[in-house]
Amino acid sequence: MVDRPGARVRAAVVGTGLIGGSVLLRMHAAGVDVTGWDPDEDTRRQARRLGVPAPDLLAEAVADRDVVFLCGPLPTLPATLVEMAAMTGESCVLTDVGSTKEEVAAMAAASGLTDRFVPGHPMAGTDRSGLTAAGPDLLAGAAWVLCPVPGAATLAFRWLTGLLVELFGARVVPMSPAAHDSVAALASHVPHVLAGALAGATQRSPLRDAVLALAAGSFSDGTRVAGTPAERTVNMLLGNRARVLDELAEVRVLLDELADALRSADATGLTARYAQAGAARSALRDRRFAPADREFPADGDHTDEVAWLCELGAAGGHLTGCRIGADVVSYPALLPLAD
Repeated sequence: MVDRPGARVRAAVVGTGLIGGSVLLRMHAAGVDVTGWDPDEDTRRQARRLGVPAPDLLAEAVADRDVVFLCGPLPTLPATLVEMAAMTGESCVLTDVGSTKEEVAAMAAASGLTDRFVPGHPMAGTDRSGLTAAGPDLLAGAAWVLCPVPGAATLAFRWLTGLLVELFGARVVPMSPAAHDSVAALASHVPHVLAGALAGATQRSPLRDAVLALAAGSFSDGTRVAGTPAERTVNMLLGNRARVLDELAEVRVLLDELADALRSADATGLTARYAQAGAARSALRDRRFAPADREFPADGDHTDEVAWLCELGAAGGHLTGCRIGADVVSYPALLPLAD
């Protein structure tokens, strides 16, 4: 894809809210030749006050770029992808940061753009929004999903993997779009529903002010994402509606089990279920990894390479880089050890 040995990367970020703004500010801080564009004129002015070029014309912002990050609202990304493809050269890598992947990946396939579009999703954020909430360190070290496909698109995936590791210290998690959306439903989207339910029940309660007076870490941690702008949350949930509903059904089963055990004063049953929950929490906090490096031929159809990449991500592993040689591509990778 991008083949300018020794040259400075030229990037653009379209949509400079919380995530796009953080991508923009990190790349600017790292010395990348980066431009930003946002449909909001005040946001463009703010970017310029921060020292980042932010042209008023979108075409000017993305002209002659090696990579363009699509960071607008989730429902706009498929159309934006097609628009950006028309505005940029064929060697320009396109990627997005949306919280669901199947719809935009399908648009790329239907539009013949899989050779240079790599669906992406950095797993980071806050309950605030806009460029004022963005920061160059927000995405540092984040798990960053990228979706590879066989064929020419693998070249864009390789290049982008190296860039994200170098600039963001990203833990690149390769996944198919379908696998991402299934995993993200339970890892990210359902927590927004549960946080909204708890915070919403508190808001409706006649004891609201007393509850808030006593609220400590468990309430604050459990409701943090309820402070996310409602439109952003709604876009995310509707964009992955079927999978979120499936995972909510599974969560509801466990809630019913807990309620039944509580109703019958079943201390043993309650203890068993909280021990199970605690095991997941401990695994999150104390994960250990082992090397799982692999090499593949640089040329060919890349089918085996992409199959291994997706298996790595589905198993909880991630890439720590990508080294592209004349004949071989090498992936330093880590895979979680069994608990």
